[in-house]
Amino acid sequence: MTDNHDRGLQFDLATLFGRRRALSLLGGAGLTLVACAPSTTTTSSSPTTSGSPAAAGSALEAIPEETAGPYPGDGSNGPNALTQSGIVRSDIRSSFGSSSRTAEGVPLNIELTVQNEDGRPYPGAAVYLWHCDINGDYSMYSDRVKNENFLRGVQEADSSGKLKFVSVFPGAYSGRWPHIHFEVYPSLAEATKAGNKITTSQLALPEATCKEVYGTTGYTQSVRNMSRTSLRQDMVFRDGVDHQLATMSGDTASGYTASLTFAV
Repeated sequence: MTDNHDRGLQFDLATLFGRRRALSLLGGAGLTLVACAPSTTTTSSSPTTSGSPAAAGSALEAIPEETAGPYPGDGSNGPNALTQSGIVRSDIRSSFGSSSRTAEGVPLNIELTVQNEDGRPYPGAAVYLWHCDINGDYSMYSDRVKNENFLRGVQEADSSGKLKFVSVFPGAYSGRWPHIHFEVYPSLAEATKAGNKITTSQLALPEATCKEVYGTTGYTQSVRNMSRTSLRQDMVFRDGVDHQLATMSGDTASGYTASLTFAV
């Protein structure tokens, strides 16, 4: 982190807004953050099975910053879905624009709750979410779905910091544990112009649910790929998934819901 040479602006926004939100606010003004309130929360390296919300007003540790990977579709590596008309939607199963192809797979609802580091809701925050399809391919990049833009979308958090995506359960591809990517923006306007992000992270899917889903038609390749890695070996999650492992409900017949509450 660099020093801010304008001494008249040396105040601690981190105390007011949380470190990541303060960085976003200052970044949008072309400034840098002088001081950040240090975190006193210790993260366990052991995987958990829940992303339960903290009591309002209690201190939280921000979700870990992770790589967006090579297929973000946010303009940082080739194509940009964020500036396309139609990207703001809850149901991300089908492509929009020139294609209407729908991704196959077991139904999956993704319910996220965005909070500040003080444990209070972050209304108006925008989340851009994307993940691979049943074959482990990413729309806009992989050869088989290069002309598609399904399994990508943006939603705005409500007054409680909550938002929801309707999707399908992603497949497992070689070298990675089953996961979902997302970026958080301070507003819908910033998200849809691919502006200043607050954070980029990933959601991990629990092993038991993955095994249930991958036992259904169409996921045969995922069984083999998932058997070659684990949460503790995964390049992203091996340092712990306490703040990134989704809580699951549902079944293969009716579909699943993955829930995660996190702070930024």
